[in-house]
Amino acid sequence: MSFVRPEAGEALARYREAMVGVAVILLGLWWAIGSLGLIKWIGLTVVAFGIAILWSGLRHARIRAGHGGVGVVQVDERQITYLAPVGGGFASLDDVGRIEIATDRAGLAVWRFRTGNEILFIPVRAEGAEALFDALTALSGANIDAAIRAANQPPNDTVVIWQRGVAKLH
Repeated sequence: MSFVRPEAGEALARYREAMVGVAVILLGLWWAIGSLGLIKWIGLTVVAFGIAILWSGLRHARIRAGHGGVGVVQVDERQITYLAPVGGGFASLDDVGRIEIATDRAGLAVWRFRTGNEILFIPVRAEGAEALFDALTALSGANIDAAIRAANQPPNDTVVIWQRGVAKLH
């Protein structure tokens, strides 16, 4: 028997990393304010780590977990695999030239991973699709905030999340 409503439990689970960050900040402040010497400086360092954890936790909380979409997404190192009854596939981040979020014919948001002439379509609500955001952090210049906005609210136009730079030859 649970004393917490399911909606409240989901919200707490969604913000758990941010709550850990707040707890680390409070611990660091307690050490920084209540101590002298080396412990004070360690406390300030702990506060800095807590701020980083809080920032990361708030960013992850903005990403709605994928549920209700077709298929399952798996990310293993730099390999993205989409398992679906129809239209599944895989893409390596080393081969991807462009990543976009657009809407499909049903008006739902989908990821587009372009590798040469092939495109891997992944519904934003596919199970495990939140792992794609962590994979994006490996790409220099990826606009993760635009990806979060486009994933939470299906865009009217295609949103380019990342594009491989063209090498300039001199």
